[in-house]
Amino acid sequence: MLIFIIVLSWNHLQIGSEITIVGKFDERKSCVTATNIILSKIEENKIESIYHLTNKITNKNLTKIITKALDFNIELDDLIPDYLSLRYNFINKTDAVKKIHCPTSIQDIKEAKLRLIYEELFIFMLKINYLKYLKTNVTEKNPKICDKLEVQNFLSSLPFELTKDQMSAVTEIYNDMTSEKRMNRLICGDVGSGKTIVGVIAVYISYLSNYQSALLAPTEILAKQHYENITKLFTGTNLKTALLLGSTKKKEKESILVDLSSGKIDLLIGTHAMLNEKVNFKNLGLVITDEQHRFGVNQRESLRNKGLLPDILYMSATPIPRTYALTIYGDMDISLIKTKPSGRKEIKTIIKDEKEIKSVLYLMLEELKKKHQIYVVSPLIEENDALDLTPVTELKTKMDLAFNNKVNIGLLHGKLTKEEKDKVMNDFISGKIKVLVSTTVIEVGVDNPNATMMVIFNADRFGLATLHQLRGRIGRNSLESTCILIGSEKNERLSVLASSSDGFYITEKDYEMRKEGDIFGVRQSGDMSFKIADIKRDFKVLMRAKEDSLEFLEKNDKNIFKNDEKYIKIIKEIESLD
Repeated sequence: MLIFIIVLSWNHLQIGSEITIVGKFDERKSCVTATNIILSKIEENKIESIYHLTNKITNKNLTKIITKALDFNIELDDLIPDYLSLRYNFINKTDAVKKIHCPTSIQDIKEAKLRLIYEELFIFMLKINYLKYLKTNVTEKNPKICDKLEVQNFLSSLPFELTKDQMSAVTEIYNDMTSEKRMNRLICGDVGSGKTIVGVIAVYISYLSNYQSALLAPTEILAKQHYENITKLFTGTNLKTALLLGSTKKKEKESILVDLSSGKIDLLIGTHAMLNEKVNFKNLGLVITDEQHRFGVNQRESLRNKGLLPDILYMSATPIPRTYALTIYGDMDISLIKTKPSGRKEIKTIIKDEKEIKSVLYLMLEELKKKHQIYVVSPLIEENDALDLTPVTELKTKMDLAFNNKVNIGLLHGKLTKEEKDKVMNDFISGKIKVLVSTTVIEVGVDNPNATMMVIFNADRFGLATLHQLRGRIGRNSLESTCILIGSEKNERLSVLASSSDGFYITEKDYEMRKEGDIFGVRQSGDMSFKIADIKRDFKVLMRAKEDSLEFLEKNDKNIFKNDEKYIKIIKEIESLD
């Protein structure tokens, strides 16, 4: 059923009159959201351009301004190589811009859109592929040399067996590190898929090759957890690890810096403190960045520059489907880890209405009786009059009352100081805090194997990817775990999450419901802002543009763009992103 909601003065409407409604049709909901209402009939066969407007200008006036500007016959740079324009029979750039603004037929629109969309996507893929060209065509003077048998012996000594995906990633990393090409690889895995152990094995390969390694983590708590877990894994080897944090005491820090520069430390784990200019390695051969999207380009560059062309390994818990990952992260080699380690049980996910809060509290009590711990999440810190949501501060108070102040309940949110956050998290990990009421600051956090339940209030306020990341904080062991979503069963996002634990499937569904910039913003380069192209809608064009850009690079190998003025600006921009 198609529904129009129109609010107009009755003085402007007459029975039998024809009006024009401009808006966006939502196919899924079968409705139109009106953006403009014209109290007259549009001329037959007339095509009118509709623009995003401010309150100070009308569509009619803006159309006049643009039409007048186009009359100047300014020649625009055509960034599609001539042979590709001929191949696809594209109209030139100037004509395309004129036709997209002042079309005389549907055919004009089709021709202009296709040509402009292709150019945007071609340049986008050219940037990505050129970055990859720059990185992979740099040879190392000394490729890593290590005995593969020693690596296999280390794998055999681990207290668990690697999954098929983990083994595949290890093989790819070994081949990268022992080749003459500098490794530039992304380990992209689902929540709890075991990315860290893959990074640990890369560190061991670097160690066997007489190189140092660095692991950069976004928070001190996560860095500490990495240090504790990795140190245990290297028990029985001579590999020396150290932890460098902003909170590390001066005397200890000085000792670490001396040992690092002399080569006594094989692996340095830390936070932003590692980026300090006083931190010098003797022979840095591997840089691992955990949750790489949490660091800017300059920060990652700063650590890479502490070694002579070190191998680069990124780790991300954002499970992007392969087709999208190969495009968006085209400048990197990618290893996807989908399968989870054996022994982990499926997280039971249920949806509860807010009216069922008593039953939720009962389930929480049952879990606490088992000596397990619970996460409780809400989107807000404090009350907001504009939103009918329960803030975490109020939620904690309600939880205290519900459990008669007999349960130690902690509070965690973004307004706490770093020291306060660390104390709360450490108390939760140690078991002092039984229920942690928090905002999404725990989305990317540390493991607490004893946490077996998560309750998410106002769950319909979160995106699918965020909900999946939050759910991933539990189920870190062989214990039964439950995620309770407080919201409506009719909510599409919640239904998707309750029906699947596959992060790659969930991310793909999330992408269908959101714009591409929301999901791919993890690149932090700003190169996903398109004027006319849409990654999802124009995916076939994107893949064609990807192949064409690779062909173009091959044709211009060794003298890339050097003789073509119109590409100089593009290349300068690309190189600034590296």
